[in-house]
Amino acid sequence: MKVTGLALVPPPTAADLPKVTPELLASVLARYSRSNEGLAAIMDKVDLANPDASIDRILKFVDYGHASIGGLTGGLAIALDDISMWLAYKIFEIAQMADGQESSTRYITMDAANLPTPAEIGIPDDLAPRWRALMAKSFAAYNAEYARLDALGIAEPHRVRVPAAAKPVVVTRIRKNYALDRARYFIPLATRTNLGLVQTSRMWAQTVKQLDSLPHPEARAAAKLIRDELVKQSPRLMRHSFAEKSCQEQAAQELATSVKLGLARLSTTPLADDVWVHVDRATPPFLVEEQPMGEALRHRANRYGYQGTATRRMRVSFAWNNMAIAELRDLNRHRTGHRYTPLIQAGFYLPSEISHASHQALLDEQAALTRDLLQRGSAAYVYSLLLGAQTPFEHSTHGDKFIYEAELRTGMGAHYRYAEHLSAALHGFFKQVPEACEWVAEGTAEPE
Repeated sequence: MKVTGLALVPPPTAADLPKVTPELLASVLARYSRSNEGLAAIMDKVDLANPDASIDRILKFVDYGHASIGGLTGGLAIALDDISMWLAYKIFEIAQMADGQESSTRYITMDAANLPTPAEIGIPDDLAPRWRALMAKSFAAYNAEYARLDALGIAEPHRVRVPAAAKPVVVTRIRKNYALDRARYFIPLATRTNLGLVQTSRMWAQTVKQLDSLPHPEARAAAKLIRDELVKQSPRLMRHSFAEKSCQEQAAQELATSVKLGLARLSTTPLADDVWVHVDRATPPFLVEEQPMGEALRHRANRYGYQGTATRRMRVSFAWNNMAIAELRDLNRHRTGHRYTPLIQAGFYLPSEISHASHQALLDEQAALTRDLLQRGSAAYVYSLLLGAQTPFEHSTHGDKFIYEAELRTGMGAHYRYAEHLSAALHGFFKQVPEACEWVAEGTAEPE
């Protein structure tokens, strides 16, 4: 695992502007909020040659809350190389205010060399040989199915949805994506990936604190590396980034829930699709919502258009019983509201082009190792999961954000399984908000 911090350098046109560290910026803006002097007058008192002394002097002036200061630091960029897909998923779950990107499964190495060691992720020593063997078999299944599906796409081109008059290079890319997106369910969740994230010092401190409070050795190692890097840019505020009792207790309780549900529901049989949607349009009696749904939605040119109060004030919760981790990794990155999953294997999804029976021995071996880890109460059970493992997943947000997600995930170029899941959720939404049907653009995910 490697962590790199990226410092933002002012462009040449800003050479005549004062250059401040993130913490000096935060402290100056905090002082600004408690003064009528104006920003220029405050900056005149700052010694840019000795910013630490200026920061200490400002912060001692009054009792500023560290959280409110941390939010003023601007975007601090961190790149995390060679972390597991599980840790990338967990960081996105925790860092709900961050902007970030993770390497696509289409572009990372798919073999056993691209895995952390068992010791790095807490696999018990006596189970390490089984885990290594299972990972190797999973990568072998992935590579075999990718090769087969790629050849199938060549032999039977009607299987691959290609836009009319597409150039040969586009046809090849779409055909390969057809194979990659269906073979990916054999990829281990332990596979190494890369993650880049930008957020304020306040949110970094919270993220690192929660990582440091998890029972997973990989998460705690990442917390230390991130903290060590951010201390260079925000040393005072990162003092608030260590493990904390409430975080540790909630992590322990969530693990206990996952272990209980995981043992009760562990299965390699595919779960049938089931979606749950709940819409709450209640408003206070002294501020009743009066905007028609059409007025909230019809003025948009596309999904990025601004929506009205009829959807912005509406609460929407939606959940699936069968979200494969392959899809969970991306749907988990929709930042608004809260997302929750026990991250278990209640079933195993494979697309219709892949035979379950052909891989049943592998899936049985994988489920047996997962069961053994769960029976020990080991947090490392997550590293025995493959991306085809199906888990319940819940997201609660507001109506405008749900509509955006539904239009995005069923729209042009969306993954076929995203489209199936969000289409089902959207139709559940329409049953409760039928007047939205006319104004919400459900797509067909063409082409893949």
